[in-house]
Amino acid sequence: MSSPEGSTVTFRRVPANLARRSIERFACKLQIEVAKGRPFDCVVTTDAELRRLNREFRGQDYATDVLSFPAPTTQAGMPVPLGDIAISLPRARAQAHEFRHSTEREIQILMLHGLLHLLGLDHETDRGRMARVEKRWRVRLGLPNGLIERVES
Repeated sequence: MSSPEGSTVTFRRVPANLARRSIERFACKLQIEVAKGRPFDCVVTTDAELRRLNREFRGQDYATDVLSFPAPTTQAGMPVPLGDIAISLPRARAQAHEFRHSTEREIQILMLHGLLHLLGLDHETDRGRMARVEKRWRVRLGLPNGLIERVES
């Protein structure tokens, strides 16, 4: 769960060439601007862990790039954490290479997508609402095409 200071980003293993501080600053920016101050936690981990989580919580036995786990919505008198996001570093690297941008940028795209799920949006059922919201935030945050647009194009 989130620390009292706000959103956290945990790296299972931090490669030397990854701009960790940039990703942490981006998480803070998402907390302030997109989540309206509500904290969330993000773990950047392995394909194996994403596969395990996907199998355990969604019944899907494959690795994916990002998963979101909303927290319960009530805590009397406390800022309510939104939940947790898990991102696959190997998938982020591969997608960054495919779309010709940095791994940090891809992690930012995945983090925004996961956060929108924590906020209750669901591109599989909302008839385009999440896609529109994600596009507005991507433009505002200076991010390239997001996950939904990649699938639709």
